[in-house]
Amino acid sequence: ISITTVSRLLKKAKEEKIVEFVIRDPYVECIHLEQALKETFALKDVVIAPGIQNGREDAIVDEKDEESVKKLVALEGARYLQRIIKDNDVLGITWGSTIYHLINYLNPAQKVGATFVTLHGSIAFCDSELDVRTLVTRISKAFSGTNYPLLTEALMSSKQTADIIKQEKNIQKVYQKFDEINIAITGTGSFHPDLCSVLAKPEFMTEEELKKLQEKNVVGDIALRFIDRDGKECETDLRDRMISIDLEKYKKIDTKITIASGSQKAQTVLSELKGKLIDVLIVDYELGMEIMRLKKLEDEKQEE
Repeated sequence: ISITTVSRLLKKAKEEKIVEFVIRDPYVECIHLEQALKETFALKDVVIAPGIQNGREDAIVDEKDEESVKKLVALEGARYLQRIIKDNDVLGITWGSTIYHLINYLNPAQKVGATFVTLHGSIAFCDSELDVRTLVTRISKAFSGTNYPLLTEALMSSKQTADIIKQEKNIQKVYQKFDEINIAITGTGSFHPDLCSVLAKPEFMTEEELKKLQEKNVVGDIALRFIDRDGKECETDLRDRMISIDLEKYKKIDTKITIASGSQKAQTVLSELKGKLIDVLIVDYELGMEIMRLKKLEDEKQEE
């Protein structure tokens, strides 16, 4: 049957009330939430992954199934990236399980002459599959692009060591690419209300280093930069010891995409929004709702 015939039959069926087009309720609620977040925080775009609907029968997935929710968010992230990516784009990539799943959902048939850059060094103790060097290689292969990995550990023992590492030829080449990045794709780690971030583990930082961050009111991390409730970088020696894109340089990236799932990350994402570290937000429904709830509470306190 030709496309014209199908179109004509569908039109007739619609006119005679034989066929109806209905947007399921969960999707309608997601659209409303997307608009609310976009207007509240002046974002370029917001995508809400449907599925968390307080146990309702029309939910797409069980709200307690955190892994399924993460994959839904990653799927939306992959779809969004494939819609906007074009030749000559330079993309910055961070480590993490959500980014890992996003790459799994990419269509390998979509070839784009883009460049992919690691935004920070390697985390030695992390699963090699989730390490940023592995991920940047995989995503560049998916699009048939080129990649620039930082071939060094992320956290150095001292500022002096970090300064020396940054002078290495291969490291300098990647740092120069930071200035060309026009799209960043990042996950986020949370330190509040619970220490959900892998970076809070003793394999990455000592108890003393963690305590200093907590004294500076750390709420989370983005591209291995630790931020407080206002979205500003915490002033500790970790800042100078990290092999990672500077937060001020990160802010200058045209399209900063943050992908996150789980309502426990609401305060961290809200802080990133307040610090102008996000242009495009891709989250699940529950996380989106919790961000709006926290924002409302903050506004009410300011009014008092």
